[in-house]
Amino acid sequence: MKTHATYSTEEINPLGSIEEWEDDVLERYPEPGQPAKKKEEFRNYDNPQRDTVREFYRLNHKYQTYDFVQEKKNEFLQFNRKEMPVWNAMEFLNTLVDDSDPDIDLDQLQHLLQTAEAIRADGHPDWFVLTGFIHDMGKVLCLFGEPQWAVVGDTFPVGCRFSDKVVYSEFFELNPDNSDERYNTKYGVYEHGCGLDKVHMSWGHDEYLYHITKDYLPEPALYMIRYHSFYAEHREQAYDHLMNDNDRKMFDWVRKFNPYDLYSKSPKPPVVSELKHYYEDLIAKYLPATIKL
Repeated sequence: MKTHATYSTEEINPLGSIEEWEDDVLERYPEPGQPAKKKEEFRNYDNPQRDTVREFYRLNHKYQTYDFVQEKKNEFLQFNRKEMPVWNAMEFLNTLVDDSDPDIDLDQLQHLLQTAEAIRADGHPDWFVLTGFIHDMGKVLCLFGEPQWAVVGDTFPVGCRFSDKVVYSEFFELNPDNSDERYNTKYGVYEHGCGLDKVHMSWGHDEYLYHITKDYLPEPALYMIRYHSFYAEHREQAYDHLMNDNDRKMFDWVRKFNPYDLYSKSPKPPVVSELKHYYEDLIAKYLPATIKL
């Protein structure tokens, strides 16, 4: 298995900014009423800017194997890197902002406050608001030296055949699991209707934060956190054969969360000082005084 030390700089950071992945998602799944790009339009880009996204997914699909996911879980779920209050962790996340990127005007904290405030304005439960606020906190993985493709990107199950509904699915031909008879069948190491709690997802910020919060938040919140980047299922229904009835029920919440994740950004920044007290109280209601990263 390729070790972290052998990844080149280009392989660690194929994107100019991790925000490029979210911009790509918005192009694929635009706001309701706007036409989405056809799948084949994402196969051949003439615009060099898009080549970075294509390279990102080439690396993601090549290296996200079943064994890689187990390795990352063993490495990061020890939570032995930092311990701090949640608000401090959100401020730590702000160091991801790339000042050289002209398209990023708001820092990570402001983006997440926008998401949470949109949820709050619509009258949803406070745990839903908190979920909107913290749902991308797992991106701190980038600050621990992880490659971008092991932090963000559309997520998908490993340990079974890769679906052609996953964006840039042609790059799965580079993945060793694609030719491994243990993993390249429809069910692979799983069984029909086994439930997503028994399925290993590709590694990234979603899975990482789920394990940080799994003992504290309501089940719908945990589904939102764990599967908000699982577009192949909550938009394409590509892995229904692995889901059970509870998964289907909980995915109603994932789909309810998705518009706030994608469409709540605006150029007007929230006033952090005016909101900090509310969110610190909300954090204290559901989460411990400090969290381990």
